[in-house]
Amino acid sequence: MSPSTEHIQKLRAATGAGMMDCKKALVESCDDMDKAVQYLREKGMASAVKKAERTAKQGIVSSYIHAGGQLGVIVEVDCETDFVARTEDFQNLVKEIAMQVAAANPLYVRREDVPRKS
Repeated sequence: MSPSTEHIQKLRAATGAGMMDCKKALVESCDDMDKAVQYLREKGMASAVKKAERTAKQGIVSSYIHAGGQLGVIVEVDCETDFVARTEDFQNLVKEIAMQVAAANPLYVRREDVPRKS
């Protein structure tokens, strides 16, 4: 038995999962909404574990020099593929991160440089 469109939409609204994932969750849980939500959570956790094992070997280095040349920031942001690194959105993200670092006016560059409190 296929779940109703209303149930699929309700589950999707509650979880933010895709239509097909919601439909599959409802089929697997015999149209039980609570079990379907649990199914989607477990699936999401398994997916997150898989993604955590990936390495980010690509990326870009970008700089931001504030007007007047008195303040500069260099950042490296990594991603999984060079395809992503070449996109305009990714490059804009890296530039925005560099600008945020400059705006934050950090006192230390590395965790090791922060004095320990006694």
